[in-house]
Amino acid sequence: MLTTEGAIATDVIAEKGTVKSAAYERFRQALFDGRLRPGQFVSQRDLVALLGLSIGALRELLPRLQFEGLLKVMPQRGIQITQIDLPMIRQAFQIRAAFEREAVLHAVRKLDDAALDAQEALHRSIMEEVRTKPDQALFERGQQVDDGFHNLLIAGTQNDLLIQAYGVNSIRIRLIKLDRVTLSAAVLPSAFADHLAIISAIRSRNPHEAMDAMDRHMMNARERALEL
Repeated sequence: MLTTEGAIATDVIAEKGTVKSAAYERFRQALFDGRLRPGQFVSQRDLVALLGLSIGALRELLPRLQFEGLLKVMPQRGIQITQIDLPMIRQAFQIRAAFEREAVLHAVRKLDDAALDAQEALHRSIMEEVRTKPDQALFERGQQVDDGFHNLLIAGTQNDLLIQAYGVNSIRIRLIKLDRVTLSAAVLPSAFADHLAIISAIRSRNPHEAMDAMDRHMMNARERALEL
């Protein structure tokens, strides 16, 4: 049974963890909405103002962001947001491919046909709309379907360490997409055709076909990013 002092300490730790999570989410959103740009140099004062954090909260956040490769703290120069360059793209997609292979193998064994049917229907609906009335709102929904498909596979592993590492790398992948490859009338049909091939291979319960289909998808996505 917790003493009063113990209960207070537990509450303080929980609150501190919540504050750290909120600070991390503010940084992530600033990356995604363009307030922080890849390669940009900023000061701690800039980040405090931009993210609405105290200097103490920022200093607690910086080691995590540096460890995850989302920024570099550079003496005499400030803080540099991670750059989008060829080595970063190759490394991010290599890590992603390893996670996705494990996820698709698990899906072959565990993901039920109802979930596969729902994903196929979502993909085909978006593809049909692209042919008839493409607009920005549709591509945003398409991106949600794209992310949802991969997140479904990753979550299905029920491996907390893999899910956490995938989440960090997905920030890099999102930045690459924002910088170089967004879904469009030219890109979406090809990407979704890859997804449908993966869904078909999972439904066949053939691990080799499923992994080959995922590998092709990862290679195509990487090449789209590298060619620009």
